Order: sequence, then C-alpha cells, then structure tokens
Amino acid sequence: MSLVDWFEEKRRLKLLTTPKPKYPESDPSEGLWTQCDNCESMLYVRFLKQNQRICEECGYHLEMSSTERIELLIDNGTWEPMDENMLPCDVLGFIDEQAYKDRIEENQIRTGLTDAVQTGTGELNGTPIALGVMDFQFMGGSMGSVVGEKLTRLIEHATRNRLPLVIVCASGGARMQEGTLSLMQMAKIASVLQIHQVQHKLMYISILTYPTTGGVTASFGMLGDIIIAEPKAYIAFAGKRVIEQTLRQEIPDGFQVAESLLEHGLLDLIVPRAILKGVLGELFELYQSAPCTYKPQ
Repeated sequence: MSLVDWFEEKRRLKLLTTPKPKYPESDPSEGLWTQCDNCESMLYVRFLKQNQRICEECGYHLEMSSTERIELLIDNGTWEPMDENMLPCDVLGFIDEQAYKDRIEENQIRTGLTDAVQTGTGELNGTPIALGVMDFQFMGGSMGSVVGEKLTRLIEHATRNRLPLVIVCASGGARMQEGTLSLMQMAKIASVLQIHQVQHKLMYISILTYPTTGGVTASFGMLGDIIIAEPKAYIAFAGKRVIEQTLRQEIPDGFQVAESLLEHGLLDLIVPRAILKGVLGELFELYQSAPCTYKPQ
C-alpha cells in the first residue's frame, strides 16, 4: 500500500468511526459582559454582537468566529458549505501536555467545528463567490492537513466554476502536532492558487485579521491579487521576541500591525469590518466588468 493510499484509508476509517460534532446550541460567549482587548472598556455582549464585535468606545475589532464572518459576508440563504465531514487524524500519535486526539475532540466540542476552517460557496451582494474562513478559536486557527485539504478543494472548485475566491485568515501558523504534514500544506495551497490566479486569470482576495502569523502569512495569506486587512490587525511571520533574538536588535512597537504593513507596501487596503462587504462587492463589480483574457485550452 502506498503512502497516499494509507492516508486515504486512515481518513476513511476516521470518517466512519467519529461522529460529526454538532454546533453549540448556545452562544459561546460566556456571561453578559466582556472586556475590550484594546481600551479595556466593559462591553455588553448582546450589543457587541449587533455591532459586529467592534468596540463602541475605541473602534477596536475584537475576535470574531468563522460562523459570524460568514453571516457578515454572505447573503442570507445562499451559503453552501463544503467538506463538512472532513476530520483530522493523529498520524504521529503526538502528545505534549495533552494527547493530540484529545485536544482535537475538546476543540470540536467547544467550537462546534470539525477543524480550524469553514469553506463553501455563496453570494456576496448577488455575486457568486467561493469563501474560506479560518477560525482562531479552534487551536489558534492552526493549519493542519485538514485545513490545507479543505482550502485546496475550495480553490479547485472555484477554478472549475470560474468563481472569485476570498479567504479570511486568522491563524497562529502551521500546526506543530502534525509536523511536516502541516508544512506541506503551504506548498499545496500555493500551487493550486497559481493555477487559479495565473493560468486561469481568476481573482483571489486575501483578508488578514487579528492575528495572521506563521505559515499562513508565509503562503496563501500574502498571495492575494488584493490583500485587505482589518484595522490594527497583527500580521507577522515570527513574533517580535523571536525576531529581536535572531537579529539581536530591537524592533519598534507597532512594527507588525496592519497600518505599518500598509505604509511599507505589503497591503493594498485596510477596511473596517462594518463596510467590508460593500468594499468587496465593489471590487467584484469592477472585476466582472473587466475584459476576460482567459482562453480555455
């Protein structure tokens, strides 16, 4: 049996033996109040959700779940999820403070997700798109083999159906519990993006949220035809402490926030969450009105 066949058999058995987690019936936010990470103001959770998790005192964009982001961007009743039954496997039998398989199960129960990304198709202001949304609440949005495979299949589907692609990034990087398998996802996703963008002349918009770091930043996070970030989003490959210890020099505060990256030419736009859907809609209108240069072979 080849290595590819072995992985496919392991995944098939996992699908048969592991029940799909159900979405939590209650709001995952604990209590009636929460504190702003920026100004430390106390915020009423109900009003915070209605305000798209933006602090009414300082305008800071708080963490948002993948389901909330889908509701923010996709027109009601048009969302069609993909690969919901794909589940991760503990191929390495990895154990740190907790066994990897136990950590996965704990996160699945707590978040109601099967892994750290949701993918699917829907309409954004009437325009059909393919959308992938990472969720930092699931193991820090880490990119394992399931995240890589789901995004790869999403991009391939977008290419076949000539759909514009949007990926919302929120990740701590590659998932260490899967070792080299997680690092392989960077090259795999970049390869299908090259086919989507270069060979088929189709649009890919990358949206970077707090935080976007590690292998996601080093691959598909920064490969968008248009790269958008939320205000004050933390975007980096390595953390400040690691950079300072490696270079043996201090780096200025705010060096790795969206505004600094925009100033140095690494981003195209910084768009507040409240108007993000409208901005994307206008970009897609411009894209659809442009002459098509792709010729099927």
